[in-house]
Amino acid sequence: MIKIYHNPRCSKSRQGLAVIEESGKEFEIVKYLENNLTEKELAKILQLLNISPIQLVRKNEKIWKENYKGKELSDSQIINSMIENPKLIERPIVINKDKAAIGRPLENIIAIL
Repeated sequence: MIKIYHNPRCSKSRQGLAVIEESGKEFEIVKYLENNLTEKELAKILQLLNISPIQLVRKNEKIWKENYKGKELSDSQIINSMIENPKLIERPIVINKDKAAIGRPLENIIAIL
């Protein structure tokens, strides 16, 4: 089943959800700001995306700029920062079986549906 890590307040996330809805396929919504991801879940997402933790960080978020920008952080520290501050996670993330995509641009979602 398709899974979307979704933030309803984000326009790109809402657009990504609309793409999935239009596909007519079954899907699950994970509101990751309400239900924090575990380290294991985030590690699995990173593995499916085939990216490093820093590539999943929203570097323009105030939390990142004030607390982490310019610091040398290990992958583990970056993952922990995203777990503690889920607003730092790029969105939306869509997983379809063994494929995953960050929905920026939306074509990334379409490619894995």
